[in-house]
Order: sequence, then C-alpha cells, then structure tokens
Amino acid sequence: MNPTGRFADRAVDYAAARPSYPAAAIEAVFDGLGDDVVVADLGAGTGISTRLLATRASLVYAIEPNANMRAVAEPAPRIRSISGTAEETGLEEASIDLVTAFQAFHWFDAPAALSEMTRILRPGGRAALVYNERDEADPFTAGYGAILRRAATDDTEQRRVRARLAFAAHRGWRTYRELVFRNSQRQDLEGLLARARSSSYLPKDGPAGAALADELRALFAAHERDGTVTMHLATLVAIGESGADGG
Repeated sequence: MNPTGRFADRAVDYAAARPSYPAAAIEAVFDGLGDDVVVADLGAGTGISTRLLATRASLVYAIEPNANMRAVAEPAPRIRSISGTAEETGLEEASIDLVTAFQAFHWFDAPAALSEMTRILRPGGRAALVYNERDEADPFTAGYGAILRRAATDDTEQRRVRARLAFAAHRGWRTYRELVFRNSQRQDLEGLLARARSSSYLPKDGPAGAALADELRALFAAHERDGTVTMHLATLVAIGESGADGG
C-alpha cells in the first residue's frame, strides 16, 4: 500500500491511543531558535505533535496527505492544515525556521523529503526527527515488543532505523546531533488494544487480528496494576542544522 493511505482506517485509534512526547523533547527541538518560529510539521497525522509544537511556535504548518488523519486532528490556534506531502509541501522556498517529522520520516521518500526540507528551510534553519521507541528493559514493554514482532506484516520497525540513518547522513547538515529522553504511556486494556490497531504493520481484522488481540489481553492480565499497564519509551530526537547558505 502507498504510505499515504496506510492509516486511512486507523486514524481514530491513532488519535486516541498513540503516546505524546515529553516536554523536554519539544524544548530541545526549539532550543536556541528564539521567538517567532515558523514550523513545518511533515506527516502531521492526527495532530499529536503539531499541537505540542504550536505551544512554542508562532505558526505551524501541518503537512498531511491523508484526509482521514487530517479530519480527526483537533484545530488549535497557530496551526494551519495543508494537504501536502513531505516531498511536495507546497510551501515557499526559504520560508521555514524549523522542519519536523514525528514518527513519520520512514514513510517518506528520504532523498526527496530531505531535498524539500533543504528547499523550504531558511538559511541557518533546523530539521528534527522525533521518534517514540519502546524501552524493552521493562518486562511489560518487552512482552509487547515480542508480540508485535511475531505479528508484524512488514519491516516497518527496521524501516524506521534505516530512515534515521539516511537523515543523519544528509550532507546538507552543517551540524548533527542526537538526544534521548525518557517517556511512558499508561493505558487500560482498551487503550492497549487501540494502540496496536493504530499500527499499520499489524493485523487489525480477521483471524490474525483476533489472535493478536488475544495475546495482548493475556499480556495485559499478567502485568496490569489497578486496571492499567505502563509502556516504557525512549523518545529519540535527531537534529540537523542547515548551513548559513541553506545548504
């Protein structure tokens, strides 16, 4: 399936069950940029990241090609929704201070998206990838990861790793750095099931979907405390600074 359409039937679960991002990670993305920052959030999805960015930015362009995802995104001040892609944002050249992609860069055509980032960034601008990844030092989180790896229908998790490497290797960055922040998500059983349903590389319906849900119910029963479980996460932030000439 074309990446643009992968989440068309998962938007509601995505909005309800995906984890947010720690305040420290958002601060790191903006650190040193000053005031009046204009942001382009690529692959903005249901707006989880865009709303956080809008608390610090003067304007955020939420770039999202999937109409279903855009439809469930809650409107907020300083957010302008655009039906566009990471490869063709429709934004003007050198018009953006900060380009971000939260949990999304692996769905882009990396060379084309990096070229578009470079085009729309102002001289000395910044690009940042942010990913929530499981911290499987925690027993429940490790169990969840093992279930997902058995049920996965494609190599999305490996694709995320390759995408971050491509971003890091981009020659347009004057400097590059990576940061890691602790994060977590507390969920009840329905939240956990919705979290899995929001993942495009996991079966949602039919026998495979039912088997996945049964495994998750058993995992939840083994680890729940007072009706909830806690997913332990590491929030990875990769930051590339463009050169003074925009390249």
